[in-house]
Amino acid sequence: QVQLDETGGGLVQAGGSLRLSCVASGRTFSVYTMAWFRQAPGKEREFVAGLNWSGANTYYADSVKGRFTISKDNAPATVYLQMNSLKQEDTAVYFCAHKRVESAFMKSASFTSWGQGTQVPVSS
Repeated sequence: QVQLDETGGGLVQAGGSLRLSCVASGRTFSVYTMAWFRQAPGKEREFVAGLNWSGANTYYADSVKGRFTISKDNAPATVYLQMNSLKQEDTAVYFCAHKRVESAFMKSASFTSWGQGTQVPVSS
């Protein structure tokens, strides 16, 4: 079982920046994929950014390309989401997710472990 602990959320003004962190613990293994998803009020959960651990391939939703950056540290296993030029439409609860395979397939149903989520409200 993999435990995911997200931190870094909070109120931010439009145009501002925020960095989210997600520390993975437990049976993380050496080859896996981690990703960030978000869920806005009244909407379905959507993919934001993902990363394959060994090759560090990264993937982004079109809505965040050029503004958000996903990165990692190995010890402890941590994935970051640097969010710049935030917009009100980025307001959501952001979730960290993990699965035990390297993959470019970023559908939420394919991820087996999830964090509790961290809120990111973006004000005007």
